[in-house]
Amino acid sequence: MNRVLPISVCIISGAEAHRINRALTSVAGWTSEILVLLNEEISDGTDKIAEKHGAKVFREPWKGHIAQKNSVQAKASQPWILGLDADEAVSPALRAEIDLLFANPASAPQHVAYRFPRCTYYCERWIRHGDWYPDRQTRLWRRGYAHWAGMDPHDRLEVKGSVGRLRSDLHHFTNESINRHVQKIIPFSDEFVRQHIAAGKTANAFDLAIRPLWRFVRAYFFRLGFLDGWPGYYIAWLNAFSAVTRYAKIREAALGKKIKR
Repeated sequence: MNRVLPISVCIISGAEAHRINRALTSVAGWTSEILVLLNEEISDGTDKIAEKHGAKVFREPWKGHIAQKNSVQAKASQPWILGLDADEAVSPALRAEIDLLFANPASAPQHVAYRFPRCTYYCERWIRHGDWYPDRQTRLWRRGYAHWAGMDPHDRLEVKGSVGRLRSDLHHFTNESINRHVQKIIPFSDEFVRQHIAAGKTANAFDLAIRPLWRFVRAYFFRLGFLDGWPGYYIAWLNAFSAVTRYAKIREAALGKKIKR
C-alpha cells in the first residue's frame, strides 16, 4: 500500500493542537492532499502541526459546522474527498479497505460515496454497543456529488448517487474525560434550543418524561450497551440526561418569554 490515492482529506478545526496529530498521521503519505480549515482566531499551534504533515492550512471566521465543512471541501483539488474531524483517525484496516477501492487504476470505485462504522474510545475502552456503535458515517465521496447539510452541530452528508459500505472502523476519540463529555452538553443543548425555538417548536410532557427514559432503555438494553461495562451504563444515562436537559431548556426559554410579557 505505497500508492498515493487521488483523495483530498478535508478537516475543520478549532484549538486542537493536543489531538489533531493523530488524525493527520492516519492520512499522511497515502492521500494526495490534506486541507485544514481553522477558525480565524486559533493560536494554539494547530496550524504548525498541520503544516508539518504537509497540510494546506486556511483560516476563516466560524460559520457553523455545516458551512465550515462545505467551505473546506470546495477547496479540494482531487477527484475524491475524505472528510475527517480532528478527533478522528483512519484505522489501518479502514485504510486498507479504501486502498482496495482504487486497486485497479482502470476502474473507478462503483459508488459515488462510501460509509463505514465509527468506533469511539471512551474511558480506556472501545465502545461497541449502545447508541454509539456502529454509528455509520458517510465520509468518502466523489468530489461534486455531495454536500454537507443537516442542523448544526449535527451535520450530515447529502449524496447525489449510490452509497456503498465499508466494514472497517473509523476511530473516534471524542471525549478525553467524563468532565469533557459533560461540558459538551451546554453548548450542544444551547444550539438545539435556539434552532427549535426559531422553528416554532415546543417541548411537551412526552419530551420531558418519555423521550429521555426511552433513550436509556434503547441504548442500554435493546442496543446492548450493558456489554460495554460501566462506561456503557454511564453513556446511556448521560444521553438520557442530555435529552431531558435540551427539552427542559426549551420550556425554560418559553417561560422566560412569558415573564417578559
